[in-house]
Amino acid sequence: MRFERVSDARFSVDAGRTVNDVPLPKRATSGSAGYDFFAPFDFTLRTGESIRIPTGIRAKMEPGWVLLLFPRSGLGFRYRLQLDNTVGVVDSDYYGSDNEGHIFIKLTLDAREPKELTVKRGEAFAQGVFVPYGLTDDDSADAVRNGGFGSTSH
Repeated sequence: MRFERVSDARFSVDAGRTVNDVPLPKRATSGSAGYDFFAPFDFTLRTGESIRIPTGIRAKMEPGWVLLLFPRSGLGFRYRLQLDNTVGVVDSDYYGSDNEGHIFIKLTLDAREPKELTVKRGEAFAQGVFVPYGLTDDDSADAVRNGGFGSTSH
């Protein structure tokens, strides 16, 4: 498994920026399960607001592995920062999609009282955990992915 940046051309289309110099995700400590994802630009969220972040990152995985995405624990705890799909699931075949497997993360600040969260460019805001998964004995999936967010129509 490894993280890579999407091309500058892809990042320009998705993020409106011409150069993809986003740091690759990395673990903060040797005991960390999660790889921190870093903000490609400054953003501020207020209670009830959402934002879709083009991370500039893609993940190459062997079959039988998945990358699960979560908000950074401290941000979830202090701000009720949540992913709009609760847990992001990046399948191994997403890497080869037409969009280069560009990982997007959509966040909502779901605080119960007025709050504001500002994340500066280069700060960690989400984390990804690689996990192996199993298949049933009678599995027969043969569809081919070409995109994300429900691209297989199932």
